[in-house]
Amino acid sequence: MPIKKYLLTGLLVWLPMAVTVWVLLWLIGLLDGVFIGLMSGLGAVLPEKLMPLLDRLSAIHGLGVILVFSVLLVTGALVSNVVGRWWLRQWDTILTHIPIFKSIYSSVKKVSDTLFSSSGNAFRKALLIEYPKAGTWTIAFQTGTPAAEVASLLPEDSISVYVPTTPNPTSGFFLMVPRSQVIELTMSVDEALTYVISMGTAAPEQSSPSSSNN
Repeated sequence: MPIKKYLLTGLLVWLPMAVTVWVLLWLIGLLDGVFIGLMSGLGAVLPEKLMPLLDRLSAIHGLGVILVFSVLLVTGALVSNVVGRWWLRQWDTILTHIPIFKSIYSSVKKVSDTLFSSSGNAFRKALLIEYPKAGTWTIAFQTGTPAAEVASLLPEDSISVYVPTTPNPTSGFFLMVPRSQVIELTMSVDEALTYVISMGTAAPEQSSPSSSNN
């Protein structure tokens, strides 16, 4: 029926926009909540005459996003020079000596440095591997190489890969795969993620697997 066809077409047009707006509003609300909590904490220690100003700031919708963006930008600029990196090392030294806190901080820092550092190799390559059985292929992302102890026990040179699930790529499987059994793809990581999330319906237009193994 034409009506059903039109409804489905309209849904395909508006659903991505609606989900995007919902996620952005959720993120803004989350950061605003953190900002309001910070303002409440400051209100307990600042002079009474500053309370009206704090109330006006807390009422500005989206100010938390602006402040977080500004803090990240300024922090990045400060630690991009020699002095800033020295202060960052001192800060890390202090935090890694606090009991209990150091375990969480060190673990998160290692993961974030691996994933987001421009000098790292994590999620820099989209791969094609046979998984979960021979003859069945899936998209994976290189996350590095096995630790020295693990690598010494493997029968051949291997790489560490992450196989995301569909349509939620934040969960998946960590595998160590022989390098000879991996095919490196020419598609970008963003294109590969889109391909996975869409369950194969949004294939990159001009990408093809490399004929040679990594």
